[in-house]
Amino acid sequence: MEAHCPFYHRLPEADQRELQGHVQVFLAEKSFEGCGGLIMTDEIRVCIAAQACLLLLHRNTDYYPELRSIVVYPSSFLVKTTRHLGSGVLEESHQARLGEAWQQGAVVLAWDAVCQGTAQPDDGRNVVFHEFAHQLDFEDGRADGAPVLGRGDAWSAQKSRYAAWARVLSAEFERLRAEVLAGKNAVLDGYGATDPAEFFAVATESFFERPLEMREKHPDLYEELKQYYRQDPAQWPIR
Repeated sequence: MEAHCPFYHRLPEADQRELQGHVQVFLAEKSFEGCGGLIMTDEIRVCIAAQACLLLLHRNTDYYPELRSIVVYPSSFLVKTTRHLGSGVLEESHQARLGEAWQQGAVVLAWDAVCQGTAQPDDGRNVVFHEFAHQLDFEDGRADGAPVLGRGDAWSAQKSRYAAWARVLSAEFERLRAEVLAGKNAVLDGYGATDPAEFFAVATESFFERPLEMREKHPDLYEELKQYYRQDPAQWPIR
């Protein structure tokens, strides 16, 4: 973690210790598989586990309960896709991807993309944060950009949290869509305009990688993610 995860050095010592504990549990519970000729190493396991577990700090967690394995390719991998062309016509093709999250069982990652994410920790793009945000989104059984909120709270408090979340993230999603259509430069990756699930994953990337810019330009969105993740990356010291 010290060698490959720049955020680790910015965490308070208590958070570093908590993260170490989470990583140990994660490595014990999850299976890692190298594909496409990739030889799995402890460096790969720990680098991915540390980033996945950063999303779990300060929260009651059961460590991505539906996730069983992390599949890692050396670089981008091909995924078979089907597109409806109308009139009952389907077009099959293959798309190159850097990451993919399955609702049941697995996260698939390209190792070179993981390394790029750690080498450029402030560009707002991190494939591990992105795909594991999807895993959090899946925990209520739906990929809709609304993860489980207020776990353990009274129903009235949960209802209030979901209402605030829906109001803020819906407005921010529409704002990003408008910015993308207008060709404006945004703090958030334009891929987040695809749908609410991708918006949550992209917002998570920027929350941890570009927190100062997000807090300045998207204060309401930053506050919602701050409450959800129970962290405040904008306050982390620069080391």
